[in-house]
Amino acid sequence: MTGQAVKVLESCTAVAGYRLYLDQLGPMIAGKRLIASGMRQEIMRCREALEAALAGERVAVVSSGDAGVYGMAGLLLELCELERYREIEVEVVPGVTAALAAAALVGAPFMNDFAVLSLSDLMTDRELIRRRIRAVAACDLPVAFYNPRSTKREELLEYAVAVFRETDPALPVAVVHNAFRDGQRVDLVTLDDFPLHQVNMTSIVIIGNSQTVVRGNRFYCRRGYREKHEFEA
Repeated sequence: MTGQAVKVLESCTAVAGYRLYLDQLGPMIAGKRLIASGMRQEIMRCREALEAALAGERVAVVSSGDAGVYGMAGLLLELCELERYREIEVEVVPGVTAALAAAALVGAPFMNDFAVLSLSDLMTDRELIRRRIRAVAACDLPVAFYNPRSTKREELLEYAVAVFRETDPALPVAVVHNAFRDGQRVDLVTLDDFPLHQVNMTSIVIIGNSQTVVRGNRFYCRRGYREKHEFEA
């Protein structure tokens, strides 16, 4: 969390979020009104948070990582287009998104341009996700995949690995499990030995590009300094 996020949690009177995320906040939200719900109940949760705000509460809606990256900020702003909620002020508080947290554990894989894609097809059509995967691979961009594989969905991750493997089967891959949480683990592999069945919804998959350099248990993406400037021996 950023310092700003901590201050908001300290000053709010109510906190809304997915139960798993509220559990992780622990003592930070003790004594506050909690608006909790499960997966796929985002609209109901955000409406309850907005209703609490109408009743005079100062409400923090928490998401994993950054609320504006696959989080609740966009949905809240969309709901505030409705007449009932139009006067509510929504402040988007930045956080550390999962892709960047995972990248820090890997090294510096996003030193140049990069892409972030979610492989969840709950909100996005599968064929559109496939098109985006092909486009990123064709552009030689490092990429972070959110929501890479669930118990009911692994075809899109298989497809992504196959597409990038066509580009270069030796591209480095980092599978980061539970970044900065209990059970944190980083597996460095290549596309040729990708551990598909070890990936789940708490994993972030980072695939490098032609400019990615592996050094020991870390890797980074060259930005062009070596080509533009003299390096001392």
